[in-house]
Amino acid sequence: MRIIRIIAQIGILYFFYYVGVFLVDLTHLPLPASIVGLLLLVGCLQMKWIKIEYIRDGAGLLLGSMTLFFIPAMLGIIDYPELLSINGLILIVSVIVSTLMTIYFAGIISQKIEQKELKMKEKKEGKEGKIIESSHLHH
Repeated sequence: MRIIRIIAQIGILYFFYYVGVFLVDLTHLPLPASIVGLLLLVGCLQMKWIKIEYIRDGAGLLLGSMTLFFIPAMLGIIDYPELLSINGLILIVSVIVSTLMTIYFAGIISQKIEQKELKMKEKKEGKEGKIIESSHLHH
């Protein structure tokens, strides 16, 4: 059953990607369709139209295997020895810096999301505790 749920969640992620493709084709936005789809997904999550549980496992699977998607690109560098020149060095440094910045900001955002979820969980448990206590007081 878990496999079917993960496939359905990946399907939801693909849906947002294809909505991004449609919008980019329609409006000729100078942005990649995947980024537009991602922004739409973030917007729907913020507006609480989609719950994080609807995509958590599927997104986790994709993120867990993301490094496999980059191996062919890294092996392609071997075919371009000019990347070992000054321009290539600048490119490599910029890729490393942008990767480190992405990891850093993703970590910060993940921590903030986790803190927010913990606060919501504590708030929910606190309310349930008060309801139980108040029901005992009325007997």
